[in-house]
Amino acid sequence: MTIEGMNHFTVLSSDLQRSKSFYIDILGLTEGYRPPFAFPGAWLYVGNQAILHIMAGKPIPTHTAGVIDHMAFTASNLQSVVDTLKQQGIQYDLHRLKGLESWQLFCHDPDGAKVELDFPASEPKPRE
Repeated sequence: MTIEGMNHFTVLSSDLQRSKSFYIDILGLTEGYRPPFAFPGAWLYVGNQAILHIMAGKPIPTHTAGVIDHMAFTASNLQSVVDTLKQQGIQYDLHRLKGLESWQLFCHDPDGAKVELDFPASEPKPRE
């Protein structure tokens, strides 16, 4: 077997519309085809790849189900993202990755999943 790349992440949602709004309206993913499962959810895409699956209708566990700390996306237009997060009242932590000087922005989705957005080092520091 040879791993060829990451296929997708799945997050649980206590409110499907709120989660879709975060990932679509704030992060810019697009909703696309999802097989007709017996439970509510959404598949969110970048281009032709469904990279994030949202599952709803299942209780959010009170104890963690594993060891995954966060999901990371390659992103662009740091200033626009910062402006959008501020407009939506979403707290974030932004810093430069030492050695690479790329930008790392961390925030949380509506149900608490940690999201990392990685921006090229060439992007200017955003206006606060």
